[in-house]
Amino acid sequence: VLHMGHMLNNTIQDVLIRRARMQGKNACWVPGTDHASIATEAKVVAMLKEQGIDKKSLTREDFLKHAWEWKEKYGGIILKKIKKLGASCDWERTKFTMDPDLSEAVIDTFIKFYKDGYIYRGVRMVNWDPQGKTALSDEEVIRKEVNQKLYYIRYKIKDSDEYIIIATTRPETIMADSAICINPNDERYQHLKGKKVIIPLVNREIPIIEDEYVQMEFGTGCLKVTPAHDLNDYELGQKHNLPVIDILNDDGTLNEKAEILVGEDRFIARKKVAKLLEEVDQIEKIEDYKSQVGFSERTDAAIEPKLSMQWFCKMDEIAKPALSYVEDGTIKLIPEKFFASYKHWMENVKDWCISRQLWWGQRIPAWYNDNNEWVVAKTEEEAVKEFEAQGKSTAAIRQEDDVLDTWFSSGLWPMSVFDGVRNPENEDFKYYYPTNDLVTAPEILFFWVARMIIMGHDYTQKPPFRNVYLTGIVRDKLGRKMSKSLGNSPDPIELMEQYGTDGVRVGMLLSSPAGNDLMFDVSYCEQ
Repeated sequence: VLHMGHMLNNTIQDVLIRRARMQGKNACWVPGTDHASIATEAKVVAMLKEQGIDKKSLTREDFLKHAWEWKEKYGGIILKKIKKLGASCDWERTKFTMDPDLSEAVIDTFIKFYKDGYIYRGVRMVNWDPQGKTALSDEEVIRKEVNQKLYYIRYKIKDSDEYIIIATTRPETIMADSAICINPNDERYQHLKGKKVIIPLVNREIPIIEDEYVQMEFGTGCLKVTPAHDLNDYELGQKHNLPVIDILNDDGTLNEKAEILVGEDRFIARKKVAKLLEEVDQIEKIEDYKSQVGFSERTDAAIEPKLSMQWFCKMDEIAKPALSYVEDGTIKLIPEKFFASYKHWMENVKDWCISRQLWWGQRIPAWYNDNNEWVVAKTEEEAVKEFEAQGKSTAAIRQEDDVLDTWFSSGLWPMSVFDGVRNPENEDFKYYYPTNDLVTAPEILFFWVARMIIMGHDYTQKPPFRNVYLTGIVRDKLGRKMSKSLGNSPDPIELMEQYGTDGVRVGMLLSSPAGNDLMFDVSYCEQ
């Protein structure tokens, strides 16, 4: 659905392209859409649910038929509306990231990156979205401050009447505890070194370990270590060889390993575990507590850290040119104030989890045999040859179920729209690449802009564009962000019916300082 942010973004692009034309330049403006894997799949699943169809009951092929129907119905709406805004794009060049030629470019890139040693497969702690049932990259997690409870739980010391007290916001994970950790320098707990404690409710013994990672000042200075459900605990568990007990299913319900409350949702289990602990007098006290919790950008579900076999792209080396282009001014960020956060992100870049547990998207070109050994290849025939060359079984070959993160295909956009990945010698690509201007929103500076620079450089040793103009946020005259929920965002189409397209576009530009948030008021359109 078109909103005022689209109006701003497309108006600025139209100003730049029309001016270039008036200067007699060969001005090319490529319009298009991406396939938004997580959001689209969630919408299609919800639509099927309303019709009484469960995604699990469908084959992949049947589900994709529904997804394409959805795309045909809704994917074109935004383009029609952008035409209404007066955007003078090269409409016959319109592209979609799942067009066959663009999809092939994505598969070719995956294979290239794999051969170049950038892509690997491994079990890592990932951000898991229990509602979308998929892994997310770090950038797709929104951190929010949440009012929680801090539960002080008593763990009995084995062969003693003494208790040790642990403070946690997540009592539902005690069944996954592998150890209790104390700081070796903590005077209060010297007498507990080498002892064992008993987890309440499930009565399992776990060791007391020592590590300077534990902050003596926080809570009680003792930490419960749950390697399956916390990234820091996982690293601590690796260091001390602790077992990993994963008590959560993919949808955020408790599994058999939890021993109690099997099948309950994690948040209901939290309340029930707290109640059970109170009944056996193993809760010391409960306090109100504020802390940061990660939420899925697409489904708004609370994220679970989860150990999962995923595909990753190594970023440390490949990201360096993307920083130096911006540092040396080859690519200009406008306004410059965004450089600091870009630099910080690029210098601290983590490996990118590129696999998504979805069906809508480009399916990863990896193949497995009956021994679960795998190869990367474009087709099943090539996979068979690859297995044979390695002297491995070619029985029961099947393709990877996961698809690639949408940003993996969007990252190729400046090249793939001119077929520059598959056919780099073609005239269009040689003429139009590197492009000139990108107009986009600061919140996708890393998701999209950085990845286009990374991939563009890797293929061509050139940057994909010269200027990145980052628009501000459209706010109302009280300074509030325009949103459907506040009801303070006018519908651009209705505004255009009232004041004419140019009236609305000039109204936006009058209120729009470069790259800063703008306070939009309808009176500008009246002017």
